Amino acid sequence: MRRVSSAAAACSLIAAVIYSRAAPVAAVDAADPPKITGGTGTIYLGSYARRIAVIDEATEKLTAEIPLQTGLMWAMRLSADATRFYVQSADQERFEIIDVASRKTLDTFTLSEGDRHVRALAFDVDPQNRFMVLVARTATKLVDRFEIGAPTFIQYDLKEHKVVRTVPWATDPEPQYYYLQLRFSPDGKLLYVFANEIVIYDAASLSKVDAWDLSLPNEAAVGRFDLSSMDETNDEPGYFTALFTVRDPVQKRRMLVVGRVNLGRKSIDFFPLGPASEHAEVSFALAGDRKHGYMLLQDIGRYELWTIDMSGRKFQSKVTFDARPRMALRSSSNGRILYIYEAGNTIDLYEAEGFKYLRRITLDADMMYNTFHVVRPR
Repeated sequence: MRRVSSAAAACSLIAAVIYSRAAPVAAVDAADPPKITGGTGTIYLGSYARRIAVIDEATEKLTAEIPLQTGLMWAMRLSADATRFYVQSADQERFEIIDVASRKTLDTFTLSEGDRHVRALAFDVDPQNRFMVLVARTATKLVDRFEIGAPTFIQYDLKEHKVVRTVPWATDPEPQYYYLQLRFSPDGKLLYVFANEIVIYDAASLSKVDAWDLSLPNEAAVGRFDLSSMDETNDEPGYFTALFTVRDPVQKRRMLVVGRVNLGRKSIDFFPLGPASEHAEVSFALAGDRKHGYMLLQDIGRYELWTIDMSGRKFQSKVTFDARPRMALRSSSNGRILYIYEAGNTIDLYEAEGFKYLRRITLDADMMYNTFHVVRPR
């Protein structure tokens, strides 16, 4: 009996030792969850260092810099096929075309000549990367003054480097920088103008074909809606999703809605979120899975992030948080991270689910407005 008891005790001791050595491994695994990253895309953004910073989403490291021949930028648009960036300089007169793959400058051009300065208020390039359409205003230097011309539509041939057509601007009395958007349909036959209303033009003749009674939320009751507020990267090709306001004919008030424009079929589907917000700034981003949208509301000392159930067509949740005085919003390529940026040289990363702060990316120069793009791998 004593031999059996001794053997049993020895087996128990060995088992205890094995368990004690294995237990810490399990504890380490449980305490070290995998790092949440934004995906395998690439972030491109303009900086005051007169270059485009290139950041790898997976490592969150600066991997390259693209020098600009035209200097400081004002705006940067990604082509429909995601192969080119169209960069507008800070003087609003010069353009630079960047090849995304090689990260080299393909071309530079300007519509200005001599004492006649042509400054673009908004622009877009057709899906074939052949024609650019601009809404522009001219300033001609005279002996004793500058003569400011009326805003006009300009169709410019990017291959031949010449103006093809000029048409008087008639969408609204005075187009504004931040509230004006141009978008081509997928086939390049229609041109959408988002201003005080949504107006549709024939892209070849620049003649009006239709109009809708919606607008970007740019009135005093809603606040500024900058170009940088729109996150189009995650939209399906041929669609445009953003925040709009529309007048409720029954209640006689402006309503804030999420609208999804089918640029090819000339139709729009939207659902309301409620009365137009009184926040000073409102911005919107569509998640990578397109199942959620995010609305950032900003006012001095009052910052909120709303999560919108896109498939359920309803408001889902709201988080109040402390934030920088000015900011903009983007979604990562996989939709798991939200990027909060502007103004300055930092990008704050938040987990999209629950809006939990994760970490920060710090750059060596301040970033430019309206230049943040997340490009998916091709």
